[in-house]
Order: sequence, then structure tokens, then C-alpha cells
Amino acid sequence: MNQTRRRKSHQGMKRSKVVVPWREGLLLHQAVKLAQVGLRFRSVVFLKRRQGVADLRSVLSILTLCATLGTALVVEARGADEQDAIQAVQQVFSAPNPSDSPDPVGSRRTSRPAQ
Repeated sequence: MNQTRRRKSHQGMKRSKVVVPWREGLLLHQAVKLAQVGLRFRSVVFLKRRQGVADLRSVLSILTLCATLGTALVVEARGADEQDAIQAVQQVFSAPNPSDSPDPVGSRRTSRPAQ
């Protein structure tokens, strides 16, 4: 019976593989962008690594993956807009520089006055 439930739980789930392209690895800046992407969709989105699973709506959860340059991660999404969610996550990972990836919430950067 448990095997039947497991098979059913994977039905309708989309998966994709991404690789961390950033020299510094997946740091706070990228984790924030990914969490913003996760919050845009109704689907539940996870990043999986051999050692753990991260909920894409949680910056802290993403950071606990400790993903360095070249780390392969699996993106899993389940829900009505799962394909769009996966594509948005892939777009973040396809940006060679974190500042090149689109900001899903709009730019919030402000310049500091010179001291």
C-alpha cells in the first residue's frame, strides 16, 4: 500500500536539473531571488540535493543546501503552474552573474549617500 501511495504522489510532479553556475556558490543573494520566485507560484517547489531538500519559499532552507559551484540540484514542482515555476527557477540558474538574473519583484536597490 505504501508503494502505491508513493507512486501516486509523484504523478503530476515536474522535475528538472540545474547546476550552480556562480563562482561563490549559492549564497544569500541568489537564495533571496529563488525564494521570491518560489513565492510567485501556487505550486510547491523544492530544490533537492543528495544531502537535503529545500523549500523554495524559504531563504534559510535554500542556504542549508550549501551548494557550491558545479553542484547539481533537482528542481521539483507540484501544482497547477508547475511548468512555469520550473522555468522561472531555471532562468535564475541560467544567469552567469546573480545581478544578471531578472528580479521577480522589481529592483529594490537604493544607493547609499557617500560618507
